[in-house]
Amino acid sequence: MIDTSDAGPRGGSRTRIILAFAAVYVVWGSTYLAILYAVQTIPPFVMVGTRFVVSGVILYAWSRWRGSPRPTQAQWRDATITGVLMLCCGNGAVSWAEQRVPSGLSALLVAVVPLWMVLVNWLRPHGERPRAIVVAGVIVGLAGLGVLVGPDSLTGHGNVDSAGAVVLIIGSLAWAAGSVFNRYGSRPESAAMSTGLQMIGGSVALLLVGIARGELADVHLQHISTASWAGWIYLVTFGSLVGFTAYIYLLQTVSPAKASTYAYVNPLVAVLLGWAIAGESVTLRSLGAAAIILAGVAMITVSQGRSDARS
Repeated sequence: MIDTSDAGPRGGSRTRIILAFAAVYVVWGSTYLAILYAVQTIPPFVMVGTRFVVSGVILYAWSRWRGSPRPTQAQWRDATITGVLMLCCGNGAVSWAEQRVPSGLSALLVAVVPLWMVLVNWLRPHGERPRAIVVAGVIVGLAGLGVLVGPDSLTGHGNVDSAGAVVLIIGSLAWAAGSVFNRYGSRPESAAMSTGLQMIGGSVALLLVGIARGELADVHLQHISTASWAGWIYLVTFGSLVGFTAYIYLLQTVSPAKASTYAYVNPLVAVLLGWAIAGESVTLRSLGAAAIILAGVAMITVSQGRSDARS
C-alpha cells in the first residue's frame, strides 16, 4: 500500500520509509485521544509548549552527541519558521480546539491538510501544478472520511463550536504551509536535528501564546490528573520523538502529497484501535469508509510515484 519509489536517490532507504510511514500512520492516529486527556487538566498551549520543548531539547542533545554539526543561523531561522507554522499554529490549534469541538469533526477538518498541501505546493514560487489524479485522490479521501465520521459526529448533536472549527481549518493550512516550507528551506542533514530545532523554535512560540493567554495561572501541578500526565508523556515520547521525527524524515525523502496521506489513515487507525483495545464496534459503514480512504491514498501515492520516477 505504501509506495517507496522515492527511496534511493534522495537518501531514503525503502525500509526506513516503510517504518516512518508506519510510525506516522499508527502513532499519530492515537494522539487525538492523548491530547483529549492531556488538556483536561493542563492548559492547551502550555501542554503543547512543554511537550515540544522537552522533546526538542532531547533530540538536539542526542543529535549533537551523535556528531551532528552545530546548526547554522539559516537553519535555526528556517526551523523556527517551520516550528511556528506546524507546531504553534497547527498542533496548538488542535489542542485548543479539542476543548470545544467533537473529535470526529476535528479529525475531518484536520484531514484537509493534503488538499492545502497540494495547493500550497502549487502556489509557492516555481510551484508544482497538481495532476488531476492527485486532486481526485484528495477528494476521494475526504469523501471517505466523511463516511467514516458520519453526520452525528460532524454535528456534535447540534453543539458544534464555530470558533473551534475555524481554528482547526486555519491550523491545518498552517501545518501544510510549514510542511512545504520545511521541504525547501535550509535544514540540517540529520532528520533528528531538524526536528529538534523545529520543536525548540515552535515551543517558544507556543509558550509565549500560553503566557499571553494567562495559562500559567491555571497550571496547578497537584491538580493535574493521572490521565493528563499519561497523555502528556505519551505525546512527548511517541507523538513527538517517534511520530514527528518520522514525519520530518518523510518530508525530506518523499513528496509532500505522499507524506500528507497520514491525514486520511489516522482517523481509520483510531477506529481500529478503539475496536481492538476498547471493544468498540466496527460497522459496515466503517469498513466501507476504510475502502474509500485507502482508494484516495492509492490515487495520490501512485500518481506521485509515477511523477517522481519521471523527474
